[in-house]
Amino acid sequence: MAGYRRVVNSQKCVRAGGKHNDLEDVGRDLYHHTFFEMLGNWSFGDFFKEEACSMAWELLTEKYGIPPDRLYVTYFGGDPGAGLPADSETRDVWLSLGLPSERVLPFGLDCNFWEMGETGPCGPCTEIHYDHGVGEGAAAQVNAGNPGLVELWNLVFMQYHREADSSLQPLPRYSVDTGMGLERLVAVLQGTTSNYDTDLFTPILDTIHQRSGARRYSGLVGSSPAASLDTAYRVLADHARALTVCIADGLYPGMSGAPLVLRRILRRAVRFSAEVLRAPAGLLASLVPSVAETLGAAYPELKQDMNQIMDVIEEGETAFLSSLLRGRRVIDRTLRKMGDRESFPADVAWSLHRSLGFPLDLVGLMLDEKAVTMDTEGLERLAKEEAEHSRGAAMAETDAEPELDPHTLSELHRARVPPTDDSPKYAYTLDAHGKYAFPSGRATVLALTLGQRLVQEVGPGQRCFAILDHTNFYSEQGGQSCDQGFLVREGQQDVLLPVLDVRLAGGFVIHRVLVPEYLRVGERLELFVDQAQRLGCMVKHTATHLLMAALCRVLGPRTQQRGSHVAAQRLRLDVSVKGPLTDGQLAELDAAVQALIGRDEEVHTAELPLHQALQIAGLRKANEVYLDPVRVVSIGTPVEQLHSSDCTQHTSVELCCGTHLLRTGLIQDLVIVSERQLAKGISRLIAVTGQEAKQARAMGSALCEEVDSLCERSQAAPASLPVAQRQAKDIGRLTDVRPPDTHQPPRRSLSAPSRSTVIPPHPYCCTPSPPLLPHSAPSPPSPTVRRSLLPPQPQGQTSALGSRWLMGRRSRRGSAGSSSSGSAPCSEWPTPASAGWRTKRQPSNSVWSWRSHRTRCCWWT
Repeated sequence: MAGYRRVVNSQKCVRAGGKHNDLEDVGRDLYHHTFFEMLGNWSFGDFFKEEACSMAWELLTEKYGIPPDRLYVTYFGGDPGAGLPADSETRDVWLSLGLPSERVLPFGLDCNFWEMGETGPCGPCTEIHYDHGVGEGAAAQVNAGNPGLVELWNLVFMQYHREADSSLQPLPRYSVDTGMGLERLVAVLQGTTSNYDTDLFTPILDTIHQRSGARRYSGLVGSSPAASLDTAYRVLADHARALTVCIADGLYPGMSGAPLVLRRILRRAVRFSAEVLRAPAGLLASLVPSVAETLGAAYPELKQDMNQIMDVIEEGETAFLSSLLRGRRVIDRTLRKMGDRESFPADVAWSLHRSLGFPLDLVGLMLDEKAVTMDTEGLERLAKEEAEHSRGAAMAETDAEPELDPHTLSELHRARVPPTDDSPKYAYTLDAHGKYAFPSGRATVLALTLGQRLVQEVGPGQRCFAILDHTNFYSEQGGQSCDQGFLVREGQQDVLLPVLDVRLAGGFVIHRVLVPEYLRVGERLELFVDQAQRLGCMVKHTATHLLMAALCRVLGPRTQQRGSHVAAQRLRLDVSVKGPLTDGQLAELDAAVQALIGRDEEVHTAELPLHQALQIAGLRKANEVYLDPVRVVSIGTPVEQLHSSDCTQHTSVELCCGTHLLRTGLIQDLVIVSERQLAKGISRLIAVTGQEAKQARAMGSALCEEVDSLCERSQAAPASLPVAQRQAKDIGRLTDVRPPDTHQPPRRSLSAPSRSTVIPPHPYCCTPSPPLLPHSAPSPPSPTVRRSLLPPQPQGQTSALGSRWLMGRRSRRGSAGSSSSGSAPCSEWPTPASAGWRTKRQPSNSVWSWRSHRTRCCWWT
């Protein structure tokens, strides 16, 4: 994207959480939405205020034919307290376009200064408002809440950067970010005052009428019973769109972050359906086909996943209807205990909101029916505490990410630092003996940054970002972990500069380097990639492609990848499925993967123009925007043959920027060690390959033998108390989990090596991997696996299929999953707290029990 200067796009937006939150407004008026389509044009250091305003005016008045006398514009009128002057430049542009001064209106920070978060790019904005028929005196009603005057288009001029100390610094290059809601534009073009009277919503409203049995939608607004019914219509129509689009994109209702927002949208819709419309259960899910019909032409994935989307919504609706009953009982019980207390306890209301998903306004309505007030001050305090906690966690996560701020990037551009050439990352070879060679690279230091400042030299013991002219290091992208390794100065081989992390930003590959002595701009370096770690990632990435190909063969070609992450130790793959994989499907999947590995096929790669790549039959790609050209990875068939009409069968062909094996045989073996449902219709697979896979099979077979032996012994009544005690001890031994600080011998596990240890040389590397200097804390203990699925052994051996490796994460009442399906790390390391290690004795009903210096976990099934 670094090369783009002007961009036009249409994007799916959900505005229901965070700073810009419209959720509680939706349904109460005729123009707010949770999901909407944003039409925008962008300038990255190219055109600015004059051209942006001129293009917007031309599109609205000349192309769309909107009467100019129906349009009002606002601009930033300045804020002396913040030291910000009025945006007179924008005002003068509008006046020069012919708008009378009485329709060019100044407003302050709240209305005409745009900021997305606590820090980041921001600036004044100018808004175009449409008069639906207010007429005389409309200028005084702009931004005053009059539904007859709606904001149509917002043009944001990015001039400043909000720093962590709240100060504003001018950006080195100005940008433009504009957004116009499609729904509001359609209302204007179709001559209606309500977005819900357009053809984007009327089919959905008709379906609500048919399915609910309520009277037809009449477009009323207010608090009367008739208006409340129309509010419910609008809530269901809007929320059904948001749920359908989000679930089709792989976002599912959950308990934190964006999934929690989606859960609240679902439960708000169910509440209006059950409490206001009095509709039968299942109404919300039944709206999905209508949504797909209205939006499916633009978003075909909605029609492909309709059944799965409906299943997810039905499951959420059933769960919330059950929660409604439990919540009513909690409220009634609390009211009986309150006695003469005047207000309902805030902690109980907040618990209903967070634990059962109760909308707070629903709690308020239930209390109003009983003439009881709620402790609103206490609720505000609890909400503020959670917001601060979430903000702190988000900032901590952001701070952990290496990045270059806009000022530093601009300085690099002004200094004419060229983008990094990282093509050498693909320059590895495979010899006749099956050994991979990863040649070292040579590069010049072009820039060094320290604390968001460009510097000429970095001293001993400091960590800096180094930008080189060339690099053979792979930066984290495409779901694959970045390379590690070290740098040395040419002619000075005894001083190693460990590379801790590699990222991509603005066309620059950023190496986070620990400098033991010094490092200067202009120095020549030799670059050594950790070969074992790189080869491990290559094995896992190619194995991920084969696993996905096998899944499509077993579950059908409509199986979609929803996320993945590749590390040297293991791979993670999230896929769309109709339900949890059965033992039979896992056995079939294992056989398919082993057959594909056994072919030892060649892996072909090539760069193609995007339009050519998209014509390849069977091409798999993620639901995202690809830059032109794209890299095609084909297993078994040369890329140049994929367009041939004779080439209809290939093992796998994907768009992928990762590093891959040159032949698939090196994978040797693949075992799925964990499979679990992230959400309805999404399954997460974690797998290991090679020697780790063989160890997993052996461990599974041994575990099955022990379980079978114990089952046989337990079928007969124990002859004596000591015999029973020995059996109990044997059962406990199978489920034993030790914290990392025990002094007992370590268990066999699939744990990854600590990042501070020396990784042994990979048997298929030509040269041993260089030792890395310690640079990070040791990795957490090996992950406990909630459901282990080890495919069957060959004929005559004990099968581990169907065994449940009872090393559970928390008790069976807990939840160990995360609903993210993006590029989060695949190793789901539990913290001591999340793994059940406690510093005090647990309640008697807990499945955890203490044994002097170890914790024993039992997973009762």
